[in-house]
Amino acid sequence: MGKYIFNLPDIGEGIAEAEIVAWHVKVGDMVEEDQQIADMMTDKATVEMEAPVDGKIVAVAGEEGDVIAIGSMLVEIETEGDDADGTEEKTPKKPATEVKETVPAKEDGAPEKLTAESTAAPEPAPVPSTAEPEAQETVSKPVKATPAVRARAKNLGVDLSQVKAQGEHIRHADLDAYLAYGSGQGYQPVGAWRKREDEKVKVIGLRRKIAENMAASKRNIPHFSYVDEIDVTALEDIRADLNASRGNRPKLTVLPLMIVAIARTIPDFPMINALYDDEAGHVTRHGAIHLGMATQTDSGLKVPVIKNAQDRNVWQLAQDIARLSEAARDGSATTDDLTGGTLTITSLGPLGGIATTPVINRPEVAIIGPNKIVERPVIVDGELQVRKMMNLSISCDHRVVDGYDAASFVQALKRVIEKPVLIFSD
Repeated sequence: MGKYIFNLPDIGEGIAEAEIVAWHVKVGDMVEEDQQIADMMTDKATVEMEAPVDGKIVAVAGEEGDVIAIGSMLVEIETEGDDADGTEEKTPKKPATEVKETVPAKEDGAPEKLTAESTAAPEPAPVPSTAEPEAQETVSKPVKATPAVRARAKNLGVDLSQVKAQGEHIRHADLDAYLAYGSGQGYQPVGAWRKREDEKVKVIGLRRKIAENMAASKRNIPHFSYVDEIDVTALEDIRADLNASRGNRPKLTVLPLMIVAIARTIPDFPMINALYDDEAGHVTRHGAIHLGMATQTDSGLKVPVIKNAQDRNVWQLAQDIARLSEAARDGSATTDDLTGGTLTITSLGPLGGIATTPVINRPEVAIIGPNKIVERPVIVDGELQVRKMMNLSISCDHRVVDGYDAASFVQALKRVIEKPVLIFSD
């Protein structure tokens, strides 16, 4: 038997450490090469770690929530044969003619003796496994699922190996179908009679990052918010007309139209589309609009970024929104998808409420929050009419943006939205 030390590899430029957010194996489990063993979170993304060799897990680096350094041991695997200790990256298995034996180094770092190689020899006949039946039963085909689906299944106590996937990976829809029809328990309504037990939840992974970032934002940024109401009746009429003739293009929500309106308005208010470097003491006013979209996922809030939003039309923006939102929710968003924003928009859709006071996504200096659209009686030219109204919120960094600037920006944006012909004018 041999031992294979799998060290945490370099998983991103400038990354020195990563947090263990999920273990998919435990000590004693048998694993196959390329089987998912852990999810590691950096400041930029969640990365799935896969077993580099077949074998038995004999040691793991820590518990979920622990942070380990790049290059330190992630897992120790007991293997069939004499794989070398200390291997950091996944490498092809050594053929029987090149078996190596590595001797641990002395404390001063010098090896006690040189590595020896055996001479070529015929490949030995397969040896019957002597593993206990219980250990053999732990070997199973790896389950393919995103970290978000795995986390949800874990919280629900669902064994993903029992869930049937419609594609290569198990998705939320597959898990929903299993819960509703395939679990053998039938439909289980949740009633007020069902008492929920107290539970202690460790704050790890994305939830911990959100907590740290939000606390730093509120601690360092003097927030102020401004709210105004906007008549979106004409905008909604245009959206309905566009959807009626969209063909194969994605259905438009109000968000792409709002983004174009923001892009039309920002050039006159460069202080809104900016980043503030606290340590250097300077503000960078960006020409391009890299718009972050606050997106709720099963694992917490993520902010994928539409790059160069000012160059996109409403149909292109609709495609970008659908693609990035899905990537954020299923865990496939890349580091590039989730970084580089200069301004953020956050919307709760039908849950938008009357007004919001969103927290700024530091080091940005502003965040825009459209609220729910409702029909209300409004006096127009002395007559009572039913109009579609929406409150628009904005939170700004008072160190960079004055209240007058924020109010002026919202008033200019309101003018474009209430006269949506301006959205499509040159």
